[in-house]
Amino acid sequence: MYPASPEHTARARIFDQARRDARRLRREAVDDFWRGADALWQRGLAGAQRQVQRGAAGLKARLVRDSNRSDTLTTKRV
Repeated sequence: MYPASPEHTARARIFDQARRDARRLRREAVDDFWRGADALWQRGLAGAQRQVQRGAAGLKARLVRDSNRSDTLTTKRV
């Protein structure tokens, strides 16, 4: 084999550093992606929960209104 030259050693160090940086950046990108996906999921769940609560409140109000209407009709007939 040929002896390693200073240029070869310096280039190898630069490549090793670039590989380490690339791994770190990929890891950070993946972490950022999942953090963003989780935030989006939580926002979607919160919106769905508000929508369900609004629908339940509307249903409750309609049931109360209809119950009062049927009670009023029953008492007027008697």
